[in-house]
Amino acid sequence: MITLYDMPESGNSYKVRLAAAHLGRPLRRVRMSSRDGSTRTPEFLARNPIGKLPTVELEDGRCLAESNAIMLYLAEGTPLLPTDRYDRAKAYEWLFFEQYSHEPAIAVRRALLTYAERAALATPERMVQLLEAGNKALGVMEARLAAHDWLAGDAFSVADIALYAYTHTAEEGGYDLAPFPAVRAWLARVAALPGHIGLLD
Repeated sequence: MITLYDMPESGNSYKVRLAAAHLGRPLRRVRMSSRDGSTRTPEFLARNPIGKLPTVELEDGRCLAESNAIMLYLAEGTPLLPTDRYDRAKAYEWLFFEQYSHEPAIAVRRALLTYAERAALATPERMVQLLEAGNKALGVMEARLAAHDWLAGDAFSVADIALYAYTHTAEEGGYDLAPFPAVRAWLARVAALPGHIGLLD
């Protein structure tokens, strides 16, 4: 069984759990936190030299980090990864978008408001900048989802899991989803799928 080194409240860790849940693939979970020093121990750094969660240890002892890479590993050969070449490339495109345009705004703003130790970093200027960047990312998603049920191709995929993880908690970061009706409808579609689990499940 794959072992997941997991920070339960982290959207990046949630992506891996959600993908595994949709695939019916059990994981052995080792709950950790990036805030208590446990990811900086020599034992953990041997598994992931970057010292970040999530990280998985495969059945053969090899380790893999980065949430989207782990999802792609799990999704290989399953319906979560489109078989059409173009649709699969679009799924990758959304994964890159999530890491470079979406997560750095929406997840970071939520973290600044949620974790007391980061409060000093939540300057008014930075919070405005993050709000603008996050709304821009939500607008990109809105444009796609206004015309399509799913982000890549015609079926639910790793692209939807990657973007769902932090979008569904965007309001905790002070984002107003009212101007994004297609995004809200998509969030409801994802949550209604068989096998869906919540962030803290």
